[in-house]
Amino acid sequence: MASTFFTANSLDLKHHHNQIPFTFTFTFNSPKRTKKSPFFYCNSSKSPPKPSIPDLSEDTKKQNPSLADQLKTLSTTTLSDPPQKTTQLLTKPKSIWVNPTKPRPSVLNLQRQKKTSYSYNPQIRDLKLFSKKLNDCENSEEAFLKVLEDIPHPPTRENALLVLNSLKPWEKAMFFFSWLKTQDSFPMETIFYNVTMKSLRFGRQFQLIEDLANEMISNGVALDNITYSTIITCAKRSNLFDKAVEWFERMYKTGLMPDEVTYSAVLDVYAKLGKVEEVMSLYERGRASGWTPDAIAFAVLAKMFGEAGDYDGIRYVLQEMKSLDVKPNLVVFNTLLEAMGKAGKPGLARSLFEEMVAAGVSPDAKTLTSLVKIYGKARWARDALNLWQRMKSNGWPMDFILYNTLLSMCADLGLQEEAENLFDDMKQSVNCKPDSWSYTAMLNIYGSGGNVEKAMNLFEEMSRENVAINVMGCTCLIQCLGRAKKIDELVTVFDTSVARGVRPDDRLSGCLLSVVSYCESGEDLDKVIACLQKSNPRLVSFVDSLESEVGIETLKNEFKTILNETEVEARRPFCNCLIDICRKRNLIGRAHELLYMGTMYGLYPGLHTKTPEEWRLNVRSLSVGAAHTAFEEWVRTLSEMVNRYEPLPELLSASTGAGTHKYSQGLGNAFESHVAKLSAPFRASDEKPGVFFASREDIVSWVQSKVV
Repeated sequence: MASTFFTANSLDLKHHHNQIPFTFTFTFNSPKRTKKSPFFYCNSSKSPPKPSIPDLSEDTKKQNPSLADQLKTLSTTTLSDPPQKTTQLLTKPKSIWVNPTKPRPSVLNLQRQKKTSYSYNPQIRDLKLFSKKLNDCENSEEAFLKVLEDIPHPPTRENALLVLNSLKPWEKAMFFFSWLKTQDSFPMETIFYNVTMKSLRFGRQFQLIEDLANEMISNGVALDNITYSTIITCAKRSNLFDKAVEWFERMYKTGLMPDEVTYSAVLDVYAKLGKVEEVMSLYERGRASGWTPDAIAFAVLAKMFGEAGDYDGIRYVLQEMKSLDVKPNLVVFNTLLEAMGKAGKPGLARSLFEEMVAAGVSPDAKTLTSLVKIYGKARWARDALNLWQRMKSNGWPMDFILYNTLLSMCADLGLQEEAENLFDDMKQSVNCKPDSWSYTAMLNIYGSGGNVEKAMNLFEEMSRENVAINVMGCTCLIQCLGRAKKIDELVTVFDTSVARGVRPDDRLSGCLLSVVSYCESGEDLDKVIACLQKSNPRLVSFVDSLESEVGIETLKNEFKTILNETEVEARRPFCNCLIDICRKRNLIGRAHELLYMGTMYGLYPGLHTKTPEEWRLNVRSLSVGAAHTAFEEWVRTLSEMVNRYEPLPELLSASTGAGTHKYSQGLGNAFESHVAKLSAPFRASDEKPGVFFASREDIVSWVQSKVV
């Protein structure tokens, strides 16, 4: 559940950039509220409430505002990135009614069209040698035609097919086919077009294939099953899914039934287009025609459901395979594992992997990488490390991606010793020496653990080994140095990284902004600001404006501009750090203004949740300063509701999160200290780490005791 606790009339945000001592009668100039317009707002619906529109003009308050006025006010709270629409999956296919008195309507040809058989050709040896010369010649039409002058035998139908089949580069197949048409020795039948198209398909030359198909139609040459299959599969390989669907539909209009290979390819195309209902309808129609899907078709279905994390759909695929006694191959197992990961089912993924090994299917690097990612996401460190030991003992394949995935998992879980052993293994391997991402993972591990010495040694080693540092590695190292308050080393790392080609992004700017938030004023702060100026000068200007007399509207517009220019995942960290900076500089009012703006722009969804029995403040995604600010606002709102005799639930709680990372200290300690400082009646829960609760009676009694 998500909610917003600010309303349009909740704050008169003027002249609050100076320090405001915290009491429960804040000096905010809030307009008088009635019971019909409370400051606190929660919504228990599944979708978050629409953001409130502040600063409404007099025109928009009219009874019938114009559409332009309505859109104008809405635009003030809308950032530039609209949410992506998600595809609604149909996890269970619609039933297809079949009349038992009539034969089932066929939608595909259950027999793959047979290839044309060739009779023995005594000239085959000469033609093979000649084909080799054509393949080896320069890849130009002029050079190709020059070699053709020495063709050992006249181009009969059989000879021409043999040579055309032997040409590997698609350009030369096209040269030879065009040359054959000029010879006029025999009519160009369907098979010649099919062979040429197959060669073009290897080169993913869909446009040339489509041109040949249109030429066949113009010349009255029949397009057979193989022709359509080649066109459709080439369009699919070229990611031209709309074209694949277009030719599939044209195929049906001619009355020609696709074979199983084409049918499976079209299933994949519809799945990639997100046309889930079409996929399931096509699948059931094929089954009603007597089609037994192969492992590839099931892999398509599993991938489609996996992309959306639809476990019911994945389970349907597994049940279908079991009922048809289709044994999954390595490709299907890999697809199913990826699907299990996206569906958030690590236990089922582990069971599926064990079933795969028991069935005698050896995992490849892709299999193991998928499983490690699943274990890492679920924070199953023991299972991941046991898997690594099995890899080593069984000699299972290891590649760069798998090594780096393991290292990233160790970084996420804070497993420094295990990561160091894995990193040493990489150094000793022949084909998987550590690359930039391997070093980045180690920098992340040392940075998260505050191991400055090892992190700097690794940075120097990267320079010696000529390993490029990327922006993520630079960010991890700067974060580590900032926390250790080694500002001179931080500046050196930043300048060196930029000189070596690192282009600062929003993550790096956010990291520098975070250092600014806890860096003491003076020379060190000026050095960090200088780095931030090179990374994001607009942020520096905005930080300076926080202490100025600039009005709230100007500040709001500038903040919105900054957010629109910032990657979505970096927007909330920016706001958190800016609030921390305000609190560090005793600009408490500005901190509350920024929290208001961040909430208005949707940076803190789910900050408040509400049920009839409990209201909860969720600050686990906030920084310490932002969490303190949100708690102050919440408690002030509760106090006002008590004073207005408005109803409260039986239980009120605040959640900071427990922190599952080995090095994570969480918000718990800082939040508990702030609660004690305010003498608020919230107590830490013994059963739920990171949760603080108070009863309705506690809040009412406490507020009433504050009234003099």
